Amino acid sequence: MSRSDSKRGKTDAADAEAICEAVTRPTMRFVPVKTEAQQASLVELKVRDMLVRQRTQTINALRSHLAKYGIVAAQGRKVAELIAVVRDGDDARLPDLAREALGELVAQIEALEGRIERLDRRMVRHAREDETARRLASIPGIGAIGATALAAMVANPHGFASARHFAASLGLTPKPHSSGGKERLGRISRQGNSMLRRLLVLGATSRLRYARRNPEAADWVTRLLARRPFKVVAVALANKMARIAWALLARGGTYTTTATA
Repeated sequence: MSRSDSKRGKTDAADAEAICEAVTRPTMRFVPVKTEAQQASLVELKVRDMLVRQRTQTINALRSHLAKYGIVAAQGRKVAELIAVVRDGDDARLPDLAREALGELVAQIEALEGRIERLDRRMVRHAREDETARRLASIPGIGAIGATALAAMVANPHGFASARHFAASLGLTPKPHSSGGKERLGRISRQGNSMLRRLLVLGATSRLRYARRNPEAADWVTRLLARRPFKVVAVALANKMARIAWALLARGGTYTTTATA
């Protein structure tokens, strides 16, 4: 077997050789070692994320079962209307046997709500005690949970050459499809940390809803909403929030209205 053939096969020796060669490259980025406090914050974030997903799954199950009886509610946090139907023994649309079974889902939803609220209160308290999280929380749209996630997951902001590189690492930049000298930008790449990207987009969405109710309070966002769809603007705003967060992590300070990333 020639040397080129041995490199083609996947073996422990070939993997070790490839790793040794990769670490010598000047552009190689290494995962920084997290502190004990950052690891603890990550555990807290992942537990909360799991509970939120379980709550969503249980609510969807409740919706689907009630829809079979023609009982529906608007999308969003309108689950209270469905819970009221399950608990209303005088509502003849729902058989008693189905009501008893769905009562278990209602109890599960309420238990998950309580656990999530307890975690949220603890995370807000921890964010107030952590200096980095306090500075990040000064960015509009990044609350205690988003600030905690950024402080815990971005252990070494200097590992990114610029704010744009950081936003790209979170999948918040368009994916290029260029050929023949023509540049075409597609949807965002959605690469990198999905939890951090989701928290930033949720924070941006909250800011946009506020801007819709108070258009005079956010000129840049209001002008962009007039030209582009809501979700496109939400991602653009999340990208901007990520760049500002990188600037605060890499350079220090707190957010002001004149700050740029």
